[in-house]
Amino acid sequence: MAGEVFDCEIQARLRDINLGGHVDNVEAVRIIDEARIMFLRYAPLTSSASPGDDGSRGGLLAAVPPGVSELMGAQRVDYHAEMRFTPFRPFLVRLWVSHVGRSSFSVCTEMRVAPDHAPALVAESTLVLWEQAAAASWPVTDQVRTDLGRYLGPPVDLRERR
Repeated sequence: MAGEVFDCEIQARLRDINLGGHVDNVEAVRIIDEARIMFLRYAPLTSSASPGDDGSRGGLLAAVPPGVSELMGAQRVDYHAEMRFTPFRPFLVRLWVSHVGRSSFSVCTEMRVAPDHAPALVAESTLVLWEQAAAASWPVTDQVRTDLGRYLGPPVDLRERR
């Protein structure tokens, strides 16, 4: 992996479990969404400010101005193993950036149930930076490209479509 990765833990909840006793696919997407928000808002960068008490942004999107948000453009999730609920054992989530375009970027995710397990889930999410006042995509600035580039790595391995 060329750039850095962001590792975090997301605590499993009883409501994540379906009647079959394993993590429901909808809840798995919620878990990777929560991890992605932590990545984009709290990943350490030396060139950007930390999130402040005033509500200012930190993390990878610290240089994105107010009024610009990220919208989900596409998301693909491959499930490789069953994820069962284990009390007091969080899911281990690793994230990195795999592509930075003109006004979008892609985040790759691996989710494990234990450190010594292979990923139970892999995903690639493409986010579009959207300027709300203009109702249009917002071009990635050099500073945002640099911040995202710190975590730039190869795309996650997704199954081939048939």
